[in-house]
Amino acid sequence: MNITRLAFIVALAFTSQFAFSQTQKNNKMNLKDLHKDSIGVQTNMMFPATDGKVISLQIFKGSQLKEHITKVSALLICVKGNAVYEDEKGIKANLFSGDFVKIEPNVKHWVDGIEDSNLLLIK
Repeated sequence: MNITRLAFIVALAFTSQFAFSQTQKNNKMNLKDLHKDSIGVQTNMMFPATDGKVISLQIFKGSQLKEHITKVSALLICVKGNAVYEDEKGIKANLFSGDFVKIEPNVKHWVDGIEDSNLLLIK
């Protein structure tokens, strides 16, 4: 393995761990914040999926995904619109396009549609 490839792998591992640790420290982040280098193509692991599901979620303005609990960690990403994620621990994240929040397992939470919104849920 040449030194350039080794350096790339080490950098990728570091940035992947950094991105995941950032999702644990902040209530909300934006996808653009994960890519600070000015290179043409970048990857960054955001979340190690445990249940193996990616779910498309649509919430219309004024509608609510009623409170519920997930048994595994999940990542909720706003693709379009504006929605508010809240949980029983008092976390409230106003999500716009590109914003995401980590959902802890066994914590009651709900999502309100402020505008017609499309979201992705990764478990």
